[in-house]
Amino acid sequence: MQSIVPNAYPAPTSAPGIVRILCLGDVVAQPGRRVLQELLPGLRQRLELDMIIANGENSAGGVGITATTANDLFRAGVDVITTGNHVWRHKECLAYIGKEPRLLRPANYPPKAPGRGLGLFSLPGGRQVAVLNLLGRVFMDAVDCPFQVAERLCAEAREHTPLILVDFHAEATSEKRALAWFLDGKASFVFGTHTHVQTADPMILPQGTACLTDLGMCGVEAGSVLGMQQETSVRRFTTALPHPFVSAKGEPGLNGALVELDAATGKATVIHLVRRGGVSVLAV
Repeated sequence: MQSIVPNAYPAPTSAPGIVRILCLGDVVAQPGRRVLQELLPGLRQRLELDMIIANGENSAGGVGITATTANDLFRAGVDVITTGNHVWRHKECLAYIGKEPRLLRPANYPPKAPGRGLGLFSLPGGRQVAVLNLLGRVFMDAVDCPFQVAERLCAEAREHTPLILVDFHAEATSEKRALAWFLDGKASFVFGTHTHVQTADPMILPQGTACLTDLGMCGVEAGSVLGMQQETSVRRFTTALPHPFVSAKGEPGLNGALVELDAATGKATVIHLVRRGGVSVLAV
């Protein structure tokens, strides 16, 4: 297991049969979309990335996703967009998600919900990667059991590829870590989204599954509360009144994780924390 300090990059692995995938935390509003547009072309080349996955459920004004914001992420270089509990906030997404296979919604929503929660995507050279999107149940919406759905869909995905990545959009740290252990040896990388705060717990479990409790977010960190103006969030907590959220202004940062996977087995060999721009951090 390896991690990187802010604004530094790991050297690409030259070993054959290694797949390198960058997973990015919740993209928040226009600043989050902008930082991806600015940084992803260079990161893809410098890190020799095979795929980029980003959670886009907060890309439209900080809550929800639209066709416009999804296309912004695709143009920036994102290959697959995952979502979460805010995916249905904008009605236009109901029709768009049914037509765009690169946009996923949690697989444990009811079967009649539009879109899909598991996608199989081709890489240059013919390899395939499965991406599974799930929603937690602790302090979240009432949905099907993510553990049972994950077990079933990971088994289905393994009929096509050993490379399986799982975005678990959940609130509770314990639920996220428990799913990673539950899927150890069944998935390549289980990563959490939703809390917008990158956790310092990257690891590779005994059966080869990489895990990280939360990727963090792509958006304005300094002077904000999870990418929203701090003044608005403070008013909501101090008055208990429903003040509308407003996207924060400032220099956005990028948070996520880079994994290297063995293409033959699907097992993770390295996991790197990625943190670029935004809040300055002292590495000791």
